[in-house]
Amino acid sequence: MKIALEEIRPDADSSFHILLTPHLQDVFLWHYHPEYEIVYIDGASGTRHVGDHISRYEGSDLVFIGPNIPHLNFDYGVKTDYRKVVVQLHESFLGEGFWKAPEFAAITTLFERARAGLSFGGETKQQVGAKLEMLAHQPPFERMMALLAIFQQLATSADVTSLHGKPVTSAYNLREQERIRKLYQFVEEQFTRKISISEAADVVTLTEAAFCRYIKRMTGLTFTQLLNKYRINQAQKFLLADHTVTEAAEACGFESLSYFNKIFRAVTGENPLQFKKRFHAR
Repeated sequence: MKIALEEIRPDADSSFHILLTPHLQDVFLWHYHPEYEIVYIDGASGTRHVGDHISRYEGSDLVFIGPNIPHLNFDYGVKTDYRKVVVQLHESFLGEGFWKAPEFAAITTLFERARAGLSFGGETKQQVGAKLEMLAHQPPFERMMALLAIFQQLATSADVTSLHGKPVTSAYNLREQERIRKLYQFVEEQFTRKISISEAADVVTLTEAAFCRYIKRMTGLTFTQLLNKYRINQAQKFLLADHTVTEAAEACGFESLSYFNKIFRAVTGENPLQFKKRFHAR
């Protein structure tokens, strides 16, 4: 479960790299790399954690991530039988200056927007997901043309949300990466109870002051923000399983219902009851 800079090489007959359902659901892979990455996962519900963005996807997900944005593998913790396609490519995979052609203006803009991470939904997710699943089975030239067509569709889609991720500005060393893994594991195991900053700092053997600086630098969040986002993510699961708002709040470590409602709205943009009604109305 070591977390490190991921080294990516293009496939032998291609300018980019394709992974088909790598089955990393039991691996906590908090990582980053200088390549762009398209991820499509189908038949799963899980956590979308890109930079300091944490949210939940249901059933399927399509994300385009720019260079050096730390992210968690989208199949982490998934228990269902799922399919996943990952396409990884360097910005200059078609050569330097290629994107200056006026025909690629929309795609050039797409790549700039992807530096914060983009999530796609609606028909775009369904159509592009199907095209990505076919990609690996096509001859090299047709595969390249299909990928460019995918980029053009993403570039002109209105079914898109920015994830506001932030790229890594300096390489994380392995010791820091091991610390963040331990912290995530601790939060995952203990989020149902009250956790103090001093206790979390002890887990990664730092003083409180050093811990606060460390967690902000590594995730862009304070520890309280990180913990609350994780708790809200888990609370959404309880609400989707038809638990009451009170049950979800208590199960996820919130001692005050009013505070739970406040944090839920801050993280998701709606209150818990609205979220529950919206999904159960589908």
